[in-house]
Amino acid sequence: MNWKKVLAVSLALVLIVGAVGMAGCGKKEPAGDQAKEPAQVIRYHGHSEPETMDPAKMTGLPEGTIANALFDMLTRYDANSQPQAAAAESWTVSTDGLVYTFKLRDAKWSNGDPVTAEDFKFAWLRVLDPKMASDYAYQFYYIKGAEAYNGGKGKAEDVAIKVIDPKTLEVTLAAPAPQFLGLTAFQTYAPLNKTVVEAHPDWNTSPENYVSNGPFKMEKWEHKQLMTLVKNPNYWDANTVKLEKLEVYLLEDNNTAYTMYKTNKLDVMVETIPTQELPSLKDAKDYHIFADAATYYYRFNVKKKPLDNPKVRKALAMAIDRKAIVENITQAEQKPAFAWVPFGFAEDKDKDFRETAGNSYFKEDVAEAQKLLAEAGYPGGKGFPKLEILVNTHEMHQKIAQAIQEMWKQNLGINVGVTNKEWGVYLKAQQELDYDISRSGWSPDYLDPMTFMDMFVTDGGNNNTGWSNAKYDELIKQAKSTGDNAVRMKAMHDAEQILMDEMPIAPFYFYTKPTLIRENIKGVITPSFAVYAEFKWAYVE
Repeated sequence: MNWKKVLAVSLALVLIVGAVGMAGCGKKEPAGDQAKEPAQVIRYHGHSEPETMDPAKMTGLPEGTIANALFDMLTRYDANSQPQAAAAESWTVSTDGLVYTFKLRDAKWSNGDPVTAEDFKFAWLRVLDPKMASDYAYQFYYIKGAEAYNGGKGKAEDVAIKVIDPKTLEVTLAAPAPQFLGLTAFQTYAPLNKTVVEAHPDWNTSPENYVSNGPFKMEKWEHKQLMTLVKNPNYWDANTVKLEKLEVYLLEDNNTAYTMYKTNKLDVMVETIPTQELPSLKDAKDYHIFADAATYYYRFNVKKKPLDNPKVRKALAMAIDRKAIVENITQAEQKPAFAWVPFGFAEDKDKDFRETAGNSYFKEDVAEAQKLLAEAGYPGGKGFPKLEILVNTHEMHQKIAQAIQEMWKQNLGINVGVTNKEWGVYLKAQQELDYDISRSGWSPDYLDPMTFMDMFVTDGGNNNTGWSNAKYDELIKQAKSTGDNAVRMKAMHDAEQILMDEMPIAPFYFYTKPTLIRENIKGVITPSFAVYAEFKWAYVE
């Protein structure tokens, strides 16, 4: 598939089509003279056990995909990548771009309680509460007073989230932010049932108290095995939801999941197909490669020697053969990355952010990498300490790490190990900077380059590298302080240049979404951002 063709759909949520000749869980079967209606059940490989099911604390795509099925935020992205009315039936924006007034529809929680503006205010302030230590608290910093409160320099009552009445929520921003409306579709912006959360502090750990307001509700959670979601009869748009049940299999082992798919025990796999199987699937009708505006990269813990030296980090980044990785390991038409922000983000109506700046902030150059390593005090790798690459349980990450292990040994004369940890433990190690080098991937939370760029501000909730640069912080602040799109974009381009010059991260490639789905599964949408799959409109034919 041509990469340009892939990118042409990167700003759209692509409706997945299925495979011919492979029976899904809802295959029609004859019953006398008539065919039975198919069971409206989809079985989805959910990647892994969620780190948490608290929207205030979750940071990963596996959790976000489930949360998207369980909750309605103020808005919800449609098949054209546009935020549409969800919990909010309408909204207005003041002429200066600062005041957003959301009118909530008459909606109910899964337990029958009414969804109110207070539920949104409660949930958002909960994220911002310094005691919550939410990695995503910075996504609320657009709101006036939010950053001060989260940083311990302000009060909750000074955050400009105002309940006008039970169905009206007013939000005042500190500066115009064109990306704000898209953010209101992200799971960190989910409302919470205040009464339930306050009565049950562990509400998010079991189905009994997991009250949600989205298309589905949680029925069962068999940890590390299966989470069962069922249609929420109290959902305001329940008539649109055709699916009766969504079974999310929480399997770390992709080979096990693939075997289940082949034996008709799974219906949908997104980005979890074992890499060794991809060549044989090339012409299969149930196999698709969709756009994914995301970046695969390695984090460097700059608090640890010798990774505190930019020359070492650059040497490591420049001594990797990215083409070999995408052609021989990932094998799903990924594009080598020599920049941080991927393709697929409009700079203006005619330009793509990545195409404007190019994909060449640095280059692969073994000789230059060797020179930099020598300048850092490790000629030919002599005296370089043994480092470990941290990866989460996934055979592709393991293969990539092993390939890089060999590249660094051959090109730089250094030895690194590979440490494998399950999803939750891996995330915790990153958050606590308990690693040397860590594999990472970043999928955008909304369709604006800022979703990539504000990650690496000093002490940012998702920075997880220990890196800090005052000029970088200033540029991100500048981009967030203006509604002038040209000024915003230039500031982000300049910040990206600093990021790539100092290299606290090493980009490897821009993702795609290799996907398996059966022919009789319809209406599943694969966004190029935010979640692996959207199931609100899914059904079995």
